[in-house]
Amino acid sequence: MELGIVGLGRMGLNMSERLIRGGHRIVGYDLSAEALGALEKVGGETCKTLNSLPAMLSKPRAIWIMVPSGSPVDETIAGVLPAIEAGDTLIDGGNSLYTDSVRRAGELAAHSIDFVDVGTSGGIWGLEEGYSLMIGGTKEAVDRLAPLLKTLAPSEDRGWGHVGPNGSGHFVKMIHNGIEYGMMQSFAEGMAVLQRKEEFDLDLHQVAEIWRHGSVVRSWLLDLVARALDENPKLDGVVPFVSDSGEGRWTVFEAINKDVAAPVITLSLLQRIRSRDTDSFGDKMLAVMREQFGGHAVKRKGK
Repeated sequence: MELGIVGLGRMGLNMSERLIRGGHRIVGYDLSAEALGALEKVGGETCKTLNSLPAMLSKPRAIWIMVPSGSPVDETIAGVLPAIEAGDTLIDGGNSLYTDSVRRAGELAAHSIDFVDVGTSGGIWGLEEGYSLMIGGTKEAVDRLAPLLKTLAPSEDRGWGHVGPNGSGHFVKMIHNGIEYGMMQSFAEGMAVLQRKEEFDLDLHQVAEIWRHGSVVRSWLLDLVARALDENPKLDGVVPFVSDSGEGRWTVFEAINKDVAAPVITLSLLQRIRSRDTDSFGDKMLAVMREQFGGHAVKRKGK
């Protein structure tokens, strides 16, 4: 089978290479000449403009979009739409907000073009391990894409599935990422407490390796914790700034809208936001309130 891919970042390139290894023909487009060269090195074909991509594919065409969520997805669809036709399929494999995917599916349906939203997990490890794929769209569209999806997944019958109509794939991935926030925060907090117990002089990498085998907290995230601590036991040079790409926020908003209590996910998101405040006015306010009512000393710069 053949596939067009728009957006050849690290994940897009890895997905392309996995598909090429599986015997699929890949034609890619990216604004970066370096990315296009990287695809050609692993056996892919490239085009110089977005609207020339469809002409290089056989009908009915399938084009996978791997660009940042929001306006870049809409701009990509607008750019390719004049060059595709009824019966073609556009796939959004990025982390789009699920309501955007529902809207896009409706807009494309007016042109008789199928839209499939694929929540994709696996990161940089997906090339070798395969990707977890949460897929939303019509059964007919998903069935047509099955050979590609089976190649991208860890195996033909595991790690991927058609979860429901348009929007459901990105919705399931959104909740998946919210859960991920909470798991990551728990590991981070636990390791921080272990590290602070200085009198035991604990080897955190050793602890992580012990937990990896037989423990109820063993997981891929724990594998990555152990790997990171092996490479940099003290995390020297790492700035304590944690970004987020939106899915955790969307999960919290959805939980509130549906009256679902999700305190762990919510607090893990707030902790990420907290990590970015290098000059916290709120903490200063807490310090001066303690000074005002209790006479507690306030630490001041240069003293």
